[in-house]
Amino acid sequence: MSTQPLKILVFSHRPEVRESIVTAVGRRPAADVGRVVFVEVGTVSDVLMEMDGGGIDLAILDGEAQPTGGIGLCRQLKDEITDCPPIVIAVRRKDDRWLATWSRAEAVLVHPLDPLTAAETVADVLRSQRLPVVRG
Repeated sequence: MSTQPLKILVFSHRPEVRESIVTAVGRRPAADVGRVVFVEVGTVSDVLMEMDGGGIDLAILDGEAQPTGGIGLCRQLKDEITDCPPIVIAVRRKDDRWLATWSRAEAVLVHPLDPLTAAETVADVLRSQRLPVVRG
């Protein structure tokens, strides 16, 4: 049985923010989740193209991205895409977590990113999206 790695979209207009997210989450956030591959994008149009194209298992959006932040973009994606993949928002201030909730994000990460927390959060969101395993 071949298991394809899960695909995680990472959006920020700043390459160093995308790199910090990828580094914090890691290529294998948890043993039971398996390996992941990252699709890094720097523009809203790239996010829309990737999300519309399907195949994305989870998106991590920079809440501070310019000119359009990940919080508003998350809300737009949730409104426009049927069966939208889960979305995690990365914010700079803990006080901005309520905005991520408004956006209907599944989870929030706060900069500076802690690798253990980031990997665990992403793994938890991915687990919650899976169908139960049927054995027998």
